[in-house]
Amino acid sequence: MNVTTLSVMALWTAATLYAIALVAYSARLGQVVEARSAKRDASSTKPDAASATRSRAFGIGTSSMFVGAGLHLVGVVARGIDAGHAPFSNMYEFAIAGSLVAVIVFLILQRNRDVTYIAPGVAAVGAFVVVTALRLWYVNATGLRPALDSYWLVIHVPIAVTATGVFAVSGIASAVQLVRDARTRGVRWAQARIVRPVEAAPAPERLEALAFRLNAWGFVLWTFTVMTGAMWAEHAWGRFWGWDPKEVWSFVIWIIYAAYLHARTTQGWAGRRAAILAVAGFVAIVLNFTVVNLFVQGLHSYSGLKA
Repeated sequence: MNVTTLSVMALWTAATLYAIALVAYSARLGQVVEARSAKRDASSTKPDAASATRSRAFGIGTSSMFVGAGLHLVGVVARGIDAGHAPFSNMYEFAIAGSLVAVIVFLILQRNRDVTYIAPGVAAVGAFVVVTALRLWYVNATGLRPALDSYWLVIHVPIAVTATGVFAVSGIASAVQLVRDARTRGVRWAQARIVRPVEAAPAPERLEALAFRLNAWGFVLWTFTVMTGAMWAEHAWGRFWGWDPKEVWSFVIWIIYAAYLHARTTQGWAGRRAAILAVAGFVAIVLNFTVVNLFVQGLHSYSGLKA
């Protein structure tokens, strides 16, 4: 087995494990909701069996996420070895690295508190991004383009990858907050049975607090992303700023999260408005990574895909 095959097989296996974790965590949340309903029912006589079932589902989900993250890491590292450089030079490499960061952020959070309520979302994002990268964005490992052959590659891009992973988890938390709030308020679409596991999530205020802390860290990282990007641009093209589409979108993302933090801390924004703004920021990141990379030509056209 060569390094290329090892990387691809590890990533496919990781995506499969994330899908298993998605099902297990969703089942666990559903069982938590059922158990709470049963507790309110004085005639319930099966709390121990329900507790054991929840424990098994949680164990399967957690084990799948941990093993999946380990294999995901193997896939990213093997890709770097195969390419002969840090695996951050195109869409495929950025996607597999960024989704790995999101999973790792979740696992770190899970060590200190129970954040199972965002686990299905993180597992879904991990599986979807890895599969999409393998199916649509995969390119053979090659050497670096001249503009990327710089020490800035291992400074600027890893910071951007880490910020994106953090924002992904915070975006999931904010999305859960919006759904939880809508269900609490009796909004019709949020009453569907498929949405019921969201009742296992804590109050929207706790979800907002988690998202706020993550967004604060992500904003600091994204600030350094923009700063190091400007310094790399000066090194490569002789100017700090040139209104390139990627530069503009990166600044737009910075503005959205700056507005979110400002409104949240000084203007008293909370609840749905803050969550909507946080989700909008992550949507802007997704658009920057997909639409701008694939359909907008500029100096940052490093998708690696043929036009």
